[in-house]
Amino acid sequence: MVVSRSGASLADIFTGFKLNFNKGFDGAKSTISVVAMEVPSTASEENYAWLGSFPMIREWVGDRIVTNLSAWKYAIRNKNFESTVRVPGNEMEDDQYGLFAPLMLEMGREAAIHPDRMAYNLLNTGFASPCYDDQNFFDTDHPVEDTNGQTTMVSNMQAGSGPAWFLIDASRQLRPLVHQKRRPYRFVSLDKPNDNNVFWQNEYIYGCDGRSNVGFGLWQLAFGSKADLTHENYEAARAAMASLTRDGGYKLGVAPTHLVVPQELEGAARRIVKNATRVITVGTAPDTSDVVISNEWQDTAELLISAYL
Repeated sequence: MVVSRSGASLADIFTGFKLNFNKGFDGAKSTISVVAMEVPSTASEENYAWLGSFPMIREWVGDRIVTNLSAWKYAIRNKNFESTVRVPGNEMEDDQYGLFAPLMLEMGREAAIHPDRMAYNLLNTGFASPCYDDQNFFDTDHPVEDTNGQTTMVSNMQAGSGPAWFLIDASRQLRPLVHQKRRPYRFVSLDKPNDNNVFWQNEYIYGCDGRSNVGFGLWQLAFGSKADLTHENYEAARAAMASLTRDGGYKLGVAPTHLVVPQELEGAARRIVKNATRVITVGTAPDTSDVVISNEWQDTAELLISAYL
């Protein structure tokens, strides 16, 4: 057993590092549950063929109508992730391991918010990445059958050239994205005297690893826009989501609960869903004036500002 000058064993040091890792993990503020549903995984990949079948109750007349869950094919393959640091052996022997506590705290925090990084990055790529219906997740041409069984094209996006912002309906068990968890993050070490790194380099190695991935869920529960974040575009986006139907023309009842924006759009977002009033320009140039009116969109959605968009 290797012991530091104060008598702390490697087992004690590992326990302390792990406690710091867990403290950092538990203290992290993750928001992935707003945009993604957590799904346990038991294999290298999972198939989400059922995504094309939005569940809805109908009157039972005659035989049941069985929905074909194999109409679409969309699979999410798990990936391995890790973070590793080296601690010099002399630092451990001289009781300097306490200096590495903040590093372990940050490693734990990073493990907790890593799914957020993946999810919000995926959301950003949704304008050019296909989902289960082979259209881009944010697209103008999602195929949906109308009341006559004819395929029509439906949009869940606004075109533009600015930073992307999103409306999310997080009121359901389903979400726009999927967070697939195969193995949660665990804290591991190579700090035994006979481990090669200790024997040859006098270095102790600590890290964490996990296995998971994110993917696209239901495009109907998200609206993406690169147009300017204005009251008018916000209203149009909400109206577009409210008009969505499932196959057969039945309204889905989608209602956005969250306005999700990058940090650079925080001011514009707050003016839309937080301010009690807003300013509009009336008249015809050059005889125009600014008028303060009540803001009808105040508190119509929770504001989520993500540092990872």
